[in-house]
Amino acid sequence: MRDNKGIGRRRFFTTAAALGGTAAVGGAFAGQATAAGTAGEAASTGEAAASVTFAPVTVTPADAQYGELVHGMNNRYVGSPEAVRIVDDVSQVAGVVQAAVTAGKRLTVRSGGHCLEDFVFNPEVQVVLDLSQLNQVYYDAGRGAFAVETGAQLLDVYTLLYQVYGVTVPGGICYSVAAGGHVSGGGWGLLCRQLGLIIDYLCAVEVVVVGADGKVRTVVATNDPKDPHRELWWAHAGGGGGNFGVVTRYWFRTPGATGTDPRKLLPKPPREVYLVAQAWPWEDMTEARFSRLAQNYARWFTAHSAPGAPELALASFLVLTHRSAGQIAMVTQVDATAPDARRLLDGYLAAIGDGVDVPTVAVTRQFAEFGPMAEYAEPRRLRWLEATRYLGTTNTNLTDPTYRQEYKSAYMRAAFPDRQLAALYKHLTRTDAALPGASITLSSYGGEVNRPAPSATGYPHRESFFKMMWMSLWNDPAEDAAYIAWNRQCYAEVYADTGGVPVPNDVTDGCYVNYPDNDLNDPKYNTSSTPWHALYYKDNYPRLQQVKKKYDPTDFFRHAQSVRLP
Repeated sequence: MRDNKGIGRRRFFTTAAALGGTAAVGGAFAGQATAAGTAGEAASTGEAAASVTFAPVTVTPADAQYGELVHGMNNRYVGSPEAVRIVDDVSQVAGVVQAAVTAGKRLTVRSGGHCLEDFVFNPEVQVVLDLSQLNQVYYDAGRGAFAVETGAQLLDVYTLLYQVYGVTVPGGICYSVAAGGHVSGGGWGLLCRQLGLIIDYLCAVEVVVVGADGKVRTVVATNDPKDPHRELWWAHAGGGGGNFGVVTRYWFRTPGATGTDPRKLLPKPPREVYLVAQAWPWEDMTEARFSRLAQNYARWFTAHSAPGAPELALASFLVLTHRSAGQIAMVTQVDATAPDARRLLDGYLAAIGDGVDVPTVAVTRQFAEFGPMAEYAEPRRLRWLEATRYLGTTNTNLTDPTYRQEYKSAYMRAAFPDRQLAALYKHLTRTDAALPGASITLSSYGGEVNRPAPSATGYPHRESFFKMMWMSLWNDPAEDAAYIAWNRQCYAEVYADTGGVPVPNDVTDGCYVNYPDNDLNDPKYNTSSTPWHALYYKDNYPRLQQVKKKYDPTDFFRHAQSVRLP
């Protein structure tokens, strides 16, 4: 874990000096706002007085490091901004935003660089605000919650929370995803069936916003029903990134938790888990076997995803690779401390393989973003953080700087119609091109995710049981056309009956905003009567528009799929 500011130096800091900084920012969840540049805004939580920070650093094309800072994980999108502004303290953000507003510069924000579309790096952007060094994670005793700055990477968050306090938040798998966009989009991870989404523990958010007069201010919005800024909190609990302002900090606490012991203010993860990775050779797969395998997965999760069900101790993702990749693979994790955990795991594996008539083998090949996992062909019992670290870092997408990517998504509320299975098989077995980097991942869902109402937070997908991610990864720009076309053609045929997209109905439930897809805006690819914003936000979109009107009335924060002004 990096020994950087916050992660290294604020790790255990909960003294009275820290609390003084907290009170200066916004009171004890009072939802206060401070004007940019005031003493209140400049004060930061934690050991503000003792920390050594750098002033915002400006990087331009003349600087050697510029090329490192103008692209994210998807190397299809490389920006050419006039400047990248790097900050390492929340007090610096408002000034950078104010300078851009005053100069009339188009600004976008990068926290971890995992945006899959061109929202951050595109030709119109003149200034990129880089929050990657805004990465402190600490217990804020003044607020009775854990503070996570938006540049903090998820594995650092998990490590600090668990090793120091024995608690966690149910966030994503990939280690280097930063909190900023992940949380605002709703988040997803292997603990979500047991614990819900990370936003279900979000109690406050700090946001730098721009008023109609062009003045910048910093707002702390909470889930307190009496907070005048509560709608801004609601919008950031799954309403998407880059829509309303610059998030600088999130605070997390279990709803209803009381007392001052930080070890009791967030959920505890399993002490140990079973982890197993199994594969089915493509060479043995007929269409009937493939369809049985995918349908077994769909039926198991549609049948075992009610809130409170004992099967919520199990999470799994099935990666339907292109035939040229050689193997279909599945990774399963089970809370080893749950009653009859091993029986649950064995029963699940038997149910997924029922009628497939192809023996499982070790995962010896790359599958989607993951590398081989041959050592997990049989279930292994691991400490939870060890398993989390392993899955989070066994990921070439996060370590290969040449990857180019294309994504699509869907939520599923029922088992597959036969026509969808036929389309999946057709495109995964196409022989017109070798596409080993093309895949569709089915990820378990439901459970505690579905306990809140769809309108309880900005995130509306509370009635689904698994979700799907079309992922294509490749290295050579010459292969762009083949991989992008495959994604589009497969997706269009799977959802041919609903205009080429998974419209909310009895079977499908729209798309995941954290896997953005600009094709949803294009009538060439979305021929349905359901617009892109209804696929992401469903009935919550008009309410998100009202938040946009109040906190970003000039539409300063915008991208191709940002919430539009009403």
